[in-house]
Amino acid sequence: MPFDLPTVLSVRDVTISYSGKPAVRNLTLDVPEHRVTAIIGPSGCGKSTFLRTLNRMNDLVLGVTVEGQVAYRGIDLYGADVDPVEVRRRIGMVFQKPNPFPKTIARNVSWGPSINGTPKHELDDLVEDSLRKAALWDEVKDRLGDSALGLSGGQQQRLCLARTLAMNPEVILMDEPCSALDPVSTGKIEELMFELKERFTIVIVTHNMQQAARVSDYTAFLEAGRLIEFDDTETVFTNPRESRTEEYVTGRFG
Repeated sequence: MPFDLPTVLSVRDVTISYSGKPAVRNLTLDVPEHRVTAIIGPSGCGKSTFLRTLNRMNDLVLGVTVEGQVAYRGIDLYGADVDPVEVRRRIGMVFQKPNPFPKTIARNVSWGPSINGTPKHELDDLVEDSLRKAALWDEVKDRLGDSALGLSGGQQQRLCLARTLAMNPEVILMDEPCSALDPVSTGKIEELMFELKERFTIVIVTHNMQQAARVSDYTAFLEAGRLIEFDDTETVFTNPRESRTEEYVTGRFG
């Protein structure tokens, strides 16, 4: 679907297979800059598989093959000369279940930048800045030396977001980031998305229709590995072109 915004990620005729069996088929869409794009659809439709393809996380899954093109600012992410580690730095990911390192709160945030060469004297400011962007600084500033494993689930998820932000990505992928969280923590993550899209481009997979309607600017509906509809979120939820989309967003199946 065309829109008057710069495109950060361009996906063309992408088919993703597990041991030769397609999970996503001939998918084409563009991800616009500084917006939240939601990927919705019933369980097993290929949402997370597609999301992980955007930063080559599927490279780590045995038997997965990707056909077609995934381009970041015009660069083929699956080109022979592209470093997947650099791809994952520029296109960060927050997973469904919080996965903090068994280290201190500060070290969770500074670990990636430190091993990528950020000077030691810059790390303290980077930790504070990243925690502030993730709306966690005021809650943890007096216990940065404590284990991250002692944080609540919602705090751990925001810490994982801070850890991603510390690597200074341009795109943030979120794979059902609120599914394991309580409503209060979910609200905080959703508020963060509104703030963060001013600086970052966000793609979120969610099974929660209300969440997609609340946080996203654009929504893609997948079913059985195929893209059924992609449009601005208001259109998808109030005036979809496809009857199957209407049936899904109104809860008639899923």
